[in-house]
Amino acid sequence: MNKEDFFPQFEKLLLPWLGRAMKSFDFHLADELANAGIALSKHQIILLRILSLQDGIPQNNLAFITDRDKTSLTRLISTMERKGLLKRKTCELDKRVNNVFITQKGLKETKNAFPVIINEIDNIQHKLDTEEIETTIKVLKQIITYTNRKELPLTILK
Repeated sequence: MNKEDFFPQFEKLLLPWLGRAMKSFDFHLADELANAGIALSKHQIILLRILSLQDGIPQNNLAFITDRDKTSLTRLISTMERKGLLKRKTCELDKRVNNVFITQKGLKETKNAFPVIINEIDNIQHKLDTEEIETTIKVLKQIITYTNRKELPLTILK
């Protein structure tokens, strides 16, 4: 039996293609960040971006926002702390809670990474026409609506 016979419909389904496209872009972006001398992973950039928008988020809330289990998030934060990008502080009101803050070095690294990210997104989008981009965004918003999900506003997390 041929491998394609197991899931022949996958080639005609939108969401698996979305996953493939994102994975391809993740690899491409990692190469471009490395070429620019930026030693940050995708997960580190996501965490830095979240904390640059709203600093001092409880570590448990970050696990929820980033969809990571607590153990892998703790490992990620520890690595970033060693690099001087983040710091944890125990909450004065509840000693069981660690709030995570971005450092000045973390802000600097975020500001260095984002022009590379935006440039790579622009490079890809310039190869598509405006109508294709608008249609794709419209379809993706519909998918979010159909799954009864909304983007998670960071302001509700504190």
